[in-house]
Amino acid sequence: MSTEPLLPVYLLTGSDRPKHLRALRRLRGRFAPEAVEQLSAESSSGEDAVAACNALGLFGSGGGARLVIVEAIDRWRKADVEAVAAYVKNPVEGAVLALIAEGTLRNAALVTLCEKHGKVLRYDVPKSSSLPTWVGAELKRAGVNADAEAARALVELVGDDTLALAGEVEKLAAWAGGDAVGCPEVEQLAAPGREAAAWALTDAWGARDLPALLEACELALEKKEPFLLSVGLASHVGRVRAAQALAEEGLGTKEIAARLKMKEFPARKALQHAERYSRAELDSALVRLAELDAAIKGASRLSSELELVRALIDVTQPAETPATRAG
Repeated sequence: MSTEPLLPVYLLTGSDRPKHLRALRRLRGRFAPEAVEQLSAESSSGEDAVAACNALGLFGSGGGARLVIVEAIDRWRKADVEAVAAYVKNPVEGAVLALIAEGTLRNAALVTLCEKHGKVLRYDVPKSSSLPTWVGAELKRAGVNADAEAARALVELVGDDTLALAGEVEKLAAWAGGDAVGCPEVEQLAAPGREAAAWALTDAWGARDLPALLEACELALEKKEPFLLSVGLASHVGRVRAAQALAEEGLGTKEIAARLKMKEFPARKALQHAERYSRAELDSALVRLAELDAAIKGASRLSSELELVRALIDVTQPAETPATRAG
């Protein structure tokens, strides 16, 4: 796009948003900043987009150029598409219209017109089963020396949001500086894309870091009810207990993940946490979290927040033994 002559209209479709942004960056680079106008189909109609393009013909200087970008055109109605379709047949010289579809286009006529009078750029992310391959390609593009396991770990940690994944790829590239990146580095540096507060809570519990756990709890309570946090932690402790038992049978991470029907990254996390707790401690934690569930549902007169904090302290501190009681 950077060397070929500019066309009057570009249509960007598909689910690969990072590639959309890179294509737009290249396109923007061919215009002066003041000659670029950004619109959104949420607040701008097809007629608004046409008017922005026509502004060059009315007020622009002879050697000028203008780029009009319209996001989320898949939300436009029939009248909006018809207005743009009529313009595309007779565009203003020097004006470039860039249309961005975030979802599926319901009107195929616009695609056909853009193919005829401009260019359609289709960028699709592979299915979730192939997403690690896509991430591997993004890592390679960013100059990150990472193996397939690191790419898979990044997907498992961040999720399937390609923009979030692209951001984490750039972060890894800046940190690595050409050095190799593996699963440990991904797990240390990448930010969980979904349920970040819950991840912080379970990670602090798994590390037996009570100050970090109480801090994570305070932050998590800003977004979630105590009941949901207690259910999430109880579920995690149950997985840790199950992973510990399977590891004692001699199963590896992949086999444990398959047996527990989870991805490898959370299975590795569960095994790491299991190393810091005995079987008796995990059993006691599950009992204590069941008591917390009853307390939150009405068995206690204390606030749910206070009951949650008390339970977190109980399930994180080392179990009391006869020797410690005697001391």
